[in-house]
Amino acid sequence: MSRATRSFELAAQVDETDSRSLRETAWRVMRLVVGYRLNSVIVMATMALASGAIAFGPFMIGWTIDNRILIEAPTVQGLYLPLAILLVNYGLQYLGFRWQFYTMGLLTGKLMTKLRADIFVRIQSLSLSYFDKNDAGDLMSKLVNDVDVLNQFLSQGLTQLIGGLVRMLLLLGAMAVLDWRMALISLCAVPLILLVSTRLAAMARVAYRRSRQSLGAVSTELEEGIAGVKVAQAFNRVEANQRHFDRLNRDNLEANVGAVSISAAFAPAIESLNALTTAAVIGLGGWLVLEGRLTLGVLISFLEYIRRFFFPLQEISQQWNVLQGALAGAERTFELLDQQPDLEDTPNAVELPAVGGEVEFDGVTFGYDPDEPVLRDVSFRVGAGQTCAVVGPTGAGKTSLINLLARFYDVQSGSVRVDGIDVRDVTQDSLRRQIGVVLQENFMFSDTVQENIRYGRLEATDAEVAEAAQLVEAEPFIFELEDGYLTELGERGGTLSQGQRQLLSFARALVADPRILVLDEATASVDTRTEVVIQNVMQRMLRNRTSIVIAHRLSTIRNADMVLVMDHGRIVERGTHDELMVLGGLYADLHTRQFSDVVSPNGVPPAEPATAA
Repeated sequence: MSRATRSFELAAQVDETDSRSLRETAWRVMRLVVGYRLNSVIVMATMALASGAIAFGPFMIGWTIDNRILIEAPTVQGLYLPLAILLVNYGLQYLGFRWQFYTMGLLTGKLMTKLRADIFVRIQSLSLSYFDKNDAGDLMSKLVNDVDVLNQFLSQGLTQLIGGLVRMLLLLGAMAVLDWRMALISLCAVPLILLVSTRLAAMARVAYRRSRQSLGAVSTELEEGIAGVKVAQAFNRVEANQRHFDRLNRDNLEANVGAVSISAAFAPAIESLNALTTAAVIGLGGWLVLEGRLTLGVLISFLEYIRRFFFPLQEISQQWNVLQGALAGAERTFELLDQQPDLEDTPNAVELPAVGGEVEFDGVTFGYDPDEPVLRDVSFRVGAGQTCAVVGPTGAGKTSLINLLARFYDVQSGSVRVDGIDVRDVTQDSLRRQIGVVLQENFMFSDTVQENIRYGRLEATDAEVAEAAQLVEAEPFIFELEDGYLTELGERGGTLSQGQRQLLSFARALVADPRILVLDEATASVDTRTEVVIQNVMQRMLRNRTSIVIAHRLSTIRNADMVLVMDHGRIVERGTHDELMVLGGLYADLHTRQFSDVVSPNGVPPAEPATAA
């Protein structure tokens, strides 16, 4: 079962009666809006202007009928003034709506820009443990799809909802002033409207929450499908993946159809109540007119008021699915924004001063799941300027050492110290500024070669970038690119070979000029010739720096000052290469199995990986 499937199934278990969460989400959206005070005041003022003009119109029409048309001697001249007043009234309506939507559009643009920035900052600040548990596709869905549906609602739907409520209140007030009996008949529909709205809202909220979650599952599957297309084709999994995606897509379709079917019931319900209320007003009003207790103008005014009273409800029904989708999207967005990093600087954290580079692990026990430790009572010390190699079978806990040193995670017991200072006692930024990391799979950004190298230290000059590239022997292939250092790399550096990306990652680490350098299986995925180049580069990079080298190919660590051999989360052997070979333990076994007395024609040990990773 894929992670995307699990995400959708978990979404289906959301509490269907969590109305408090809906209210909190709605109020939080409103607080975001009113945070832009000037824009909000202008929106409310223009909304009041338009709503007041709408409420005044029917009254003026009825007055004109009773006092300018249905009189003993009506004249055309008598219509001039009321017609002029109506024209001004409609002009005010236009101006009110025009500035209302324009100002709301500006407000929404500012709010969405800030919201996306806040989400991006939050994602960048979250601890790695959060990404261990959440899919990248679902996060992208929150950042793009959920924010987009909220944008649609705020830019149009919110003003229609609030403006509609304001107009309805003003219209009810105008009807009550005009004739309280007719107003009571009109108000009979309000309890039914509230009952229908509340019931449908509860059902629609659940449906749209499922719809947004299922869209997140689809986004996750899409992201995995794009990232893993080469693997899928290599293993003939294309058709199977298509069937799996079709199932998730159908789940999303069913969730959307369910949500829309509930929302679709709202408009006909409002239309039916409108027809019943209109019939009741005509019936009672017609009888009162015939009895001489009501003028025809007032009756016509009421019919116009009824039409205008239900028109906002019809607008609300048209925005109902957008509203429910927006609240569901906002709920997921706020859920992400409310996430707090598992690791934060302590209140007393200090800046880590320039270090010599001594690294010490003291009785460290750690597990990504607290109940399943991957490191058990690990202790070692690397002196400033020394090189420490770490080898061992897959799953031995080698990469976890890097995660703890850079404080991507915290130890469960024991301590990790740099120059005798516990990494938990210093700020994360100051710690990571002094650590350079080169990974097996290095990420290249969709930017120029120059900026990808400068990523290690943003204030580095062009000359410093070029010097780093020269030191790692990357400049020859850079100059072969179309625009040299200014060549735009494709997504993830897809236009470069694995070896070229690795050399750029070395340059990136070098331009940062770290005191502590970590190489995590930096030669595991390159060919033999590139490995020779990288080994030469590594020798220059490691000079005068404390280095921790996680080795897949044992040929890269012969000159290390100390080799740690790990197995099942423990250090089982330690010493130099020669000492461990004499010991004849796990390291010697790994070395023997990897090389097997085979040497390539140019004298370089074979590049075929063994079980040392």
